[in-house]
Amino acid sequence: MRSAIPDARGRRWSRATAIALATMLAGGVVATASPAHAAPEPAEPTFVDGLSQAVFTRVATEWINEEAWVESEVDSDRDGRPDLVHIDVTRVPETAGGLKVPVLMEMSPYYAGGTQVTNWPVDHEIGDPPTEKPGWPAYTPTNRTSPRISGSLENTWVPRGFAVVHAEGLGSGWSEGCPTSGGENESLAGKAVVDWLNGRATAYTAPDRATTVSADWTTGNVGMIGTSYNGTLPIGVASTGVEGLEAIVPVSAISSWYNYYRANGAVRAPGGYQGEDLDVLADYVYTRFDQEICQPVIDELRANQDRVTGDASPFWEERNYLANADSIEAATLVAHGLNDWNVMTKNASDLYEALKARDVPHQIYLHQGGHGGNPNDTLLNRWFTRYLYEVENGVEERPKAYVVREDRTLTEYAEWPDPAVEQVKLKFAPAATPDGVGALAVSRDGSRATENLIDDASQRASVLAAAESSPNRLAYRTAVLGAPLRLSGTPSVSLEVSVDRAKANLTALLVEYPATGSPKIITRGWTDVENRGSAFVTEPVVPGESYAFDFEFEPKDYVFAAGSRIGVVVMSSDFEYTVRPAPGTELTLRPSASTVHLPLVGGMEALQQSLKAAKK
Repeated sequence: MRSAIPDARGRRWSRATAIALATMLAGGVVATASPAHAAPEPAEPTFVDGLSQAVFTRVATEWINEEAWVESEVDSDRDGRPDLVHIDVTRVPETAGGLKVPVLMEMSPYYAGGTQVTNWPVDHEIGDPPTEKPGWPAYTPTNRTSPRISGSLENTWVPRGFAVVHAEGLGSGWSEGCPTSGGENESLAGKAVVDWLNGRATAYTAPDRATTVSADWTTGNVGMIGTSYNGTLPIGVASTGVEGLEAIVPVSAISSWYNYYRANGAVRAPGGYQGEDLDVLADYVYTRFDQEICQPVIDELRANQDRVTGDASPFWEERNYLANADSIEAATLVAHGLNDWNVMTKNASDLYEALKARDVPHQIYLHQGGHGGNPNDTLLNRWFTRYLYEVENGVEERPKAYVVREDRTLTEYAEWPDPAVEQVKLKFAPAATPDGVGALAVSRDGSRATENLIDDASQRASVLAAAESSPNRLAYRTAVLGAPLRLSGTPSVSLEVSVDRAKANLTALLVEYPATGSPKIITRGWTDVENRGSAFVTEPVVPGESYAFDFEFEPKDYVFAAGSRIGVVVMSSDFEYTVRPAPGTELTLRPSASTVHLPLVGGMEALQQSLKAAKK
């Protein structure tokens, strides 16, 4: 990280910025003029309370705009030439006079829109997916991203003294190359732009590669921000270890594409996109003008994504950025919605744990919304001011976790999960009546009874969770809580189950049952019964033989209200997320050998106090 130089007023400048400002002042010729005709003095980066101030012009027509094509180190369309990444740049006019500024970059495959696509059918037997899906007529790209790709970020950050760069993902818009839904080529494309901003790569003024252009207006300090795919690319670029990428803010971002489209060997969709997979997304963002050159690449995605077994593989590991977590140096502010069922919270939690393990500068912002949701402006400004302008604003000493609570108040915590968390193990007890509701308790009741459920993928999870009795699920609840109880982190279950056939889905729900009203599904977990040991290995099951299945729910931060009960619902297929086989598969669970593990603030003591309070 570059050194910072304090000025006489205590502000701190990067060395490159300080030298540029000194050069401007020393080399300029001061001319006398009447006040009525005096040109405005150039603005200079200004910081108050560790935050960048909007002292530069807000008039967009006064900004400098240019586009370029950056040469990457990959040839993913296999045409014998390195792929070009199409970018645009917006910067303040002072950069034409020698001021050097840092860069905020958003890279996206969506700027040029998307194609019409169809998802894979999911109403089929497990392990027997269709080999083809319906297609759409050929897509006709339109010239919509040249010379201006986007205006995002500009109104907020350009007046504060940041240049803004937009970059089109490979295979989209005016960029060359091919989309691969998280493949290494996409990370290296973003790396090339950071390299160009630091003088290590070549860029051209047009895709004919005739005239080069340099980025002599930047300090080389780069930050990346974006939501969903746009937030995923910063993680991928950071995992390359590229020098100059100093900070990222991934919002609702994917850290492992396997965890986006699969779960413990189960073919599992992102919420709202049943049947989507890597190839479908690549088809959607493939908007470059040449609509033939990438077809073989996308065909390979279809062949390798494996909707038959759902197993992890080297193909998926290429799209696991945490496999290269040791290379991540960029200070990372993770942002995620606690109710995001598109990009699920495991993607944020796993990334955050990897950052903590390596002592990379880190913070996390969790909110009550779903997909998307940036940290507030102060958090973002403090982050980028510290790591791109190198202003010593004390961000390292501040709390690491910011959680928007259920009442919408922003609460600071020392770290996440909460350091006061302890894992609490609750044991299952069978229901007193068939198809009824069993118990979750600290101690076992000694029963060796078993309970059965019949898979019916047409039954939605919310309906099964609310049912007092159903042959299609098993349910277990604690006694009533007398005081609020906070869960922070990743719950898990350990279930002893047998299946009457060779293949089955296995789903668990963590549910809050309020004193009145409908139950609320807090989080879910899924597994394929043939992947009980590893997501990488399919192990056939013997029908009728019991096995232990240990798997995690999606991470969560949630406060169970006083008067409610904590519940676990066990079912087979999940209509909204898993493959949906024909009804009839029978699963048998032994409650006395099954447990749920909850990361509770205050641990077992807090749980027992809450349960006792309800009896008073």
